[in-house]
Amino acid sequence: MAERRRWQTRLPKLSRRSGKVKVYDRGMENGPGSEVAAFILAGGKSTRMGTDKAFVEYDGRTLLARALSLARSVTADVRIVGSQEKFARFAPVVEDIFGDCGPLAGIHSALRSSPAELNLMLAVDMPFVSGEFLLYLISQARSLPEVEVVVPLADRRRQPLCAIYRREFADAAENALRAGQNRIDRLFDEVRTRVIEEEELEDGGFSSAIFRNLNTPEELDAQPRRA
Repeated sequence: MAERRRWQTRLPKLSRRSGKVKVYDRGMENGPGSEVAAFILAGGKSTRMGTDKAFVEYDGRTLLARALSLARSVTADVRIVGSQEKFARFAPVVEDIFGDCGPLAGIHSALRSSPAELNLMLAVDMPFVSGEFLLYLISQARSLPEVEVVVPLADRRRQPLCAIYRREFADAAENALRAGQNRIDRLFDEVRTRVIEEEELEDGGFSSAIFRNLNTPEELDAQPRRA
């Protein structure tokens, strides 16, 4: 564990220049490529929302439509992890191999089905993430081929449902699922993981607020709409 932590501390960080915030844009890398696939995680039970969150409308569009549009802005290979019956008319669908095991099962099934080396996982209920941030995640993963996961940290918590996974992470996920261990973040200490610290997010022009999700009708109603 100590060796892994030392390795993580050597990872490159963004830097401040003359006190100005450096905002990430598409010119900072070569753009999306065929080695990237995106998966919208839409298999949750939406218990607190009281209805399927994928079809809840926010600012004139369903959360699913927003997530698909966002993912398609960074790669042409976009799929939904969830029910074929619900989602097949919107995009190719991947169903869980391990049923009722939470988001880790969705990530596992996505990686087992993916032809791509880099795989973006995005929860359907995160409407504040930007395309610029997703491109930043992809650029980080491309620059560090030795890592299995690139995951941001916000509010002192890692954000596994807005992260990049290499296909090999499926092996660790499957071992955990077979052992009845469904927590994603505990696996980050077992594989080589690039954690993007909150200071780095700020330096890149990104707010930790982009990782807010919408779980209840009250949270949905509290969000501002466009005029």
